[in-house]
Amino acid sequence: MIEKALPHIVQAEPLLFENSSPGKKGYQLPPLDVPSVDPAAALGADNVRDEIEDFPEVSEVDAIRHFTRLSTWNYAIDLGLYPLGSCTMKYNPRVNELVARTEGLAWSHPYAPESLAQGSMEVIDALERALAEITGMDAVTLQPAAGAHGEFTGILMIRALLERRGTPRKRILVPDSAHGTNPATASMVGYSVENIKSNDRGVVDLAVLEKAATEDVAGLMITNPNTVGVFEENIRKICGILHDKGALVYMDGANMNALVGVARPGDLGVDVMHLNLHKTFSTPHGGGGPGSGAVAVAKVLTPFLPSPRLKREGDFWKWNYDLPDSIGRVRAFYGNFGVLIRALAYIMAHGGKGLRQATLDALLNSNYIRTLLEPYYELAYKAPSMHECVFSDDRQAKMGVRTGDIAKRLIDYGFHPYTVSFPLIVRGALMIEPTETESKRELDLFIRAMISIAKEIEENPAYVLKAPHSTRTKRVDEVTAARKPIVRWKPSLAASQAAD
Repeated sequence: MIEKALPHIVQAEPLLFENSSPGKKGYQLPPLDVPSVDPAAALGADNVRDEIEDFPEVSEVDAIRHFTRLSTWNYAIDLGLYPLGSCTMKYNPRVNELVARTEGLAWSHPYAPESLAQGSMEVIDALERALAEITGMDAVTLQPAAGAHGEFTGILMIRALLERRGTPRKRILVPDSAHGTNPATASMVGYSVENIKSNDRGVVDLAVLEKAATEDVAGLMITNPNTVGVFEENIRKICGILHDKGALVYMDGANMNALVGVARPGDLGVDVMHLNLHKTFSTPHGGGGPGSGAVAVAKVLTPFLPSPRLKREGDFWKWNYDLPDSIGRVRAFYGNFGVLIRALAYIMAHGGKGLRQATLDALLNSNYIRTLLEPYYELAYKAPSMHECVFSDDRQAKMGVRTGDIAKRLIDYGFHPYTVSFPLIVRGALMIEPTETESKRELDLFIRAMISIAKEIEENPAYVLKAPHSTRTKRVDEVTAARKPIVRWKPSLAASQAAD
């Protein structure tokens, strides 16, 4: 019996367009207490929109039931474990939401004058100082809107510093175990990218790095722990190799959930890094944003931070735009403020000891999964795992079942799939990150599901190849869905599909 996933009442649901009935309305308005005016005459014909063709007409209860039914189709962090490696999908504490809804903060306007934004500016300063302490860096900017945006900001600052020294140089080194956005970031800033191969332990090969680190290298973009879940144990030597050549080290901080309270990148020699507040500090994740990719820098890069910067004059906060070396703005206003409030609430609720314990719990959960699954799945690297563990589908592939098939079967067990086929340096990767959020009970359910699937593959691989079996939509043609997506409903299209 599948322990976590049992049959439940979930109704089939057509599109809202298909529920439409002419004349139905989902609202009631009181009679106008002013003379009726022709909108076209009052606003101008060019400013009045015609009725939207085929716009759904439904009652209020129809609309409510429609979206409630759809919500039961969704998987969410409030429902169960997201084992996505690298993405760090942890629970968002409700107290953070409560703090973010504090009236004086929630209604603060981004264009409010400084005299009316002192509380908001205090929040920004407190979070900057907290993140600087956590990372061991000298200064932090909260402007970048997401992790990749933070990367872009960091490499822009490296380029600005090197230009001040006389030349921006030509190349950025990126290990094959780094996050996939790193090469794109370097290219956007005008650098060519050279890939650095990992050794058989899944970490940067120092001999390869020393050979590649020449005088035309601007910097190294390293992820630590890297995307195979292994800590770059030679990080001090790596930083020394780059610094000896006059280059800088950028650390992708997407995996900082494994380091908070245990190690500070600034103490290890890193010059600049970003933090994904939605990963490490539990702000909402997904849905296209808003996000935050805070960037922390060492002292050498502080003059180049985006403007404006907070400045204290007595008891009054001001924005300082007099920053001649700044790379300028990278974001409207000063970041996504609601996200910043939530991150600060998370940090203050935990305190130093609590943040460290969260990190240790994330490491423990990952290694618990690794230990119990290792007899059934091939471990990609034998080096110690940090906050995530990475397996390959080598054993299952011999029976014709690949990582994507295993992930689809996992849906039948009531779990969101792990990260499939990433990192790219692991063939058929199964990347699992439980975070500190998950209880032993939830981990055990996940582990038993994964073991059960491994045994199913040995006994009846064809059954797994046809998964998922319990979903409304069975296995889809993902290639066609990606290349020819249908994102708009049209009556003619719906009719033709019904006829088919």
